[in-house]
Amino acid sequence: MGAALPENDGVRTAVDVVVRRLMAEDASAVAELSDQLGYPGSAEELRKRIETMARSEDRIAFAAVRTTQLVGWIDAAVERHLQAPDTVVIGGLVVRESARGCGVGKRLCEEVEDWARSRGFRRVRVRSQIKREDAHRFYLRDGYEQVKTSLVFEKKLE
Repeated sequence: MGAALPENDGVRTAVDVVVRRLMAEDASAVAELSDQLGYPGSAEELRKRIETMARSEDRIAFAAVRTTQLVGWIDAAVERHLQAPDTVVIGGLVVRESARGCGVGKRLCEEVEDWARSRGFRRVRVRSQIKREDAHRFYLRDGYEQVKTSLVFEKKLE
């Protein structure tokens, strides 16, 4: 399936990762990784979300697969508001702990960026919780700029 892994002080690189569209069959692995992000959900819930996303022109999700294991995923959507130009927003990105630090997250971001560019979008945005300092360093290294700090408010509807 792939080329020999490059030597990099014993660290595997993202060269051995295949990035493809996320599929409903990935739901169990996606649920497991979502739980690592702090967003638990059942495989069935995630399957429904993946299927809904696949039917949308304005949403995309990619999987990073190493051999037969899903090692990461990313999802993004077009966000449309009156007060600002349409923007692609990364909704979630997670890489399996054993695959972190070897370029998987960067490859997934590149897929979203290519998807956005191919549709004429001029920027990709991502929001990250204040406590996710490792994620902040990752995005800054990957060329993203911190442009604002916000609070998030939510109202539960019955």
